[in-house]
Amino acid sequence: MGIEKFVPCTLRLNKLMKGSGTDCLCVIDQAVLPSELKATFEEHRSFDKSFDSSISCFRATNVEQPVVYAPVGDLNDYDDVRSYQEAAKKSMQKVLKAGFNTPLLFVPKVERFPQAELCTVLGALEQLYVPIHLREAKPGTDSRVTTLSVQIDDPKADEILREALILEAGRYVARDIGGGDPERMAPSQVEKYVKNLFDKLTMTVISDSVTLQKDYPLFAAVNRAADVVERHRGRIIFLEYKPPKPARKTLMLVGKGVTYDTGGADIKAGGVMAGMSRDKCGAAAVAGFMKVVNEIKPENVHVVAALCMVRNSVGEECYVADEIITSRAGLLVRIGNTDAEGRMCMTDALCRMKEMAVEQSLPDPHLFTIATLTGHAFISAGEGQSIAIDNSVAHHANHARKLQAAGQTYGEPFEVSVLRPSDFAFNAGKVIGEDLVQANNAPSVRTPRGHQVPAAFMIMASGLDKHGIKAKVPLKYTHIDIAGSAGEYPAMPTAAPLVSLVKTHLLG
Repeated sequence: MGIEKFVPCTLRLNKLMKGSGTDCLCVIDQAVLPSELKATFEEHRSFDKSFDSSISCFRATNVEQPVVYAPVGDLNDYDDVRSYQEAAKKSMQKVLKAGFNTPLLFVPKVERFPQAELCTVLGALEQLYVPIHLREAKPGTDSRVTTLSVQIDDPKADEILREALILEAGRYVARDIGGGDPERMAPSQVEKYVKNLFDKLTMTVISDSVTLQKDYPLFAAVNRAADVVERHRGRIIFLEYKPPKPARKTLMLVGKGVTYDTGGADIKAGGVMAGMSRDKCGAAAVAGFMKVVNEIKPENVHVVAALCMVRNSVGEECYVADEIITSRAGLLVRIGNTDAEGRMCMTDALCRMKEMAVEQSLPDPHLFTIATLTGHAFISAGEGQSIAIDNSVAHHANHARKLQAAGQTYGEPFEVSVLRPSDFAFNAGKVIGEDLVQANNAPSVRTPRGHQVPAAFMIMASGLDKHGIKAKVPLKYTHIDIAGSAGEYPAMPTAAPLVSLVKTHLLG
């Protein structure tokens, strides 16, 4: 499919305000206010003290089109580029409510935020996204507007627009998968969806129960209850891009794709289960990242991804606390809480990535897990922020800080957490006959270091702890918890941390 299929409307660069074929003008920053509008803006400001702090729609005497004004407002020292994204989104909200169909957005160039132009366009496109269930249920609803025109006063305007299209294509895929309901994006449906996305990638799907039990036993444990319902059966979807030139580095991404999380036997009670169809946003972001890879075709970066698609169902076949399960890496894992399924479904795939990196001597490999993993991450970082946790090798390369810098620049902020000895001690086996304990029986929000502990578990249970700084084959590994940044249900998923990863590793 062409990239235009993965953008919510036609996106075009505008050169002239008059005769532009647009039905409204959208302004978010006075720095790019057309001269024809200055007198009208001053007039409104003279009698409306809220003019520069609230959204308005009005006619101006010197232009044909109505004007939508969604001001960025006064920014303090702690505001970031998201202020421009939010203003662009609000301008599109007003466009939709007012019934306009071909808006023209004036995109500001901001010295303080060098990437404000790109982020502004992405903010507008995010607001115009139409969820997949609506597109499929009601033909003709693919677009909320026909065309979004953007006026960018920059010599690199064409480049900015092209980059916005590529990034939005990835975010579109991530929103489709992450926001799809538990049936529309059940594991088998995710497989069907991604099968037609890529023409530069190879795809391998492991869905046979026997193979999963043998090669991915921790994943298979989570899948056990769902496996009795054909449409809910889990699968691990491997995607691989091999560059045309010798690779200088290898990215290996594992995404948590829990299509619905009941909590399993440790069931989510008290009304906290709603929204758990979003527990697949990690795998969704990885799929979106691979869409970007497919579009830009990096000439010397090798990329491997695993989408761990599984439903954490409850029933007579579900796995329970106290079970001892041997991981792919050969470690005896005692189950402490079936609602800690995210680390279970990713760890064996992470182990497989480790094996590939070592056995194939892949150049400069960097392994990732990306997941809406813990409520602890949400309360630690707050809504809108991801958390990055490096292992010793990635920490030595200062990777999380580089990711954080990219996130700050492109409106996907990160907090950085550090692994401590206590995180590994927490997961250590407590009695003879167990190597590791998967989790305690308390929610992560009531567990000290509740978002660091799972990262330590995955390092140990996958055997990555044998590949530290002084090992024969050191391996970089970063765990990214997006519980705070993926988007709060029922709002649309954000696709974080796709843009930051792309900018750190592909287009930086």
